[in-house]
Amino acid sequence: MIKIASTAMRYHADNPHLDGFYADIDELHLQPLWEMRGLLTPNPKVSAVPHVWGSAELRKAAERSGQLVPIDRGGDRRVLALSNPGLGGKPFISSTLWAAVQFLQPGELAPAHRHTPSALRFVLDGGGVYTLIDGDPIVMERGDLVLTPAWTFHEHHNPSDQSMMWLDVLDLPIVAALDAVFFEEGPSAEADQSVAPQSLSEQRYGQGPGLVPTGVSQISHDRAFSPLTVYRWADTDAALNALLEADASGHAELRFRDPSRDRDVMPTLRCEMRRISPGVATPVDRQTGTRVCAVLNGSGSVTLGREVYSLTAGDIFVVPSWCIHQLQATTTMDVFTTSDAPVLEALELFRRSEVPA
Repeated sequence: MIKIASTAMRYHADNPHLDGFYADIDELHLQPLWEMRGLLTPNPKVSAVPHVWGSAELRKAAERSGQLVPIDRGGDRRVLALSNPGLGGKPFISSTLWAAVQFLQPGELAPAHRHTPSALRFVLDGGGVYTLIDGDPIVMERGDLVLTPAWTFHEHHNPSDQSMMWLDVLDLPIVAALDAVFFEEGPSAEADQSVAPQSLSEQRYGQGPGLVPTGVSQISHDRAFSPLTVYRWADTDAALNALLEADASGHAELRFRDPSRDRDVMPTLRCEMRRISPGVATPVDRQTGTRVCAVLNGSGSVTLGREVYSLTAGDIFVVPSWCIHQLQATTTMDVFTTSDAPVLEALELFRRSEVPA
């Protein structure tokens, strides 16, 4: 039997017999629960801290990376990961989610690959880029939500004359914690240059609320993610306007759903959009799990814990688990949010509550 040196905490006791016992079980890679503290806590013990990444700084850093870093470096992508200051240098925005900004310059393409972590793209700025999801071309424009489900080949092309930046969010830390990360490069042949005005997923599933095709292959219909892989800003904008007209609160919130079933767009990521009228504040709330938020339009502020942060279009912020959270708009403000709530709900660990102001 191979003997591996113990790296666990070595417990000690004043009683020499007990101390000897602790030394013996240390060699066996055993630890005494009665000596442990902090495993079970009255409230979640969260390492990630609230943080806001400003749009101007993000854009400047992205443009600088474009000048310095070719697209064939860094795993085929020019990506700047948002590293939470509370996680000791890990490239994660929280212990469960990865978030980053991806930057693609005119004429560039990011070649095909696939991985078991699921991803989404929310376009913060620019347009003209298209992505292929298992060969289905999807044009990406400002405000669009694009899904990249687990183990689908995807590549990004920019045939336009302007650069483009978008938010990436992945469930990478969750998949890594489960020891289930796989990665595979795409075919070495020349990348697919095809593009279409409307993706196949939109032609089938994007025709309107409650309208889904019949006779579609059960292979695609039974997947765990939405068969509609892009949600257009024009549709989201119209839905938010309609909700505001129907409710005098000055605050509208909607959730992106799988059009073929009543479920989230992906099994690990929930996506929502809020519109807040000028002078309106949302209820103060907190929930388990991480929320990653991006301001698409407008300005205002967000309260995270005891701190208040100013917000403007393009800012990205993180709401750690069980952190007090409230938005207030100065001008009409649109805020995109993605979270790991589906995972917590599946495990019956999701909690949400409103907090008295």
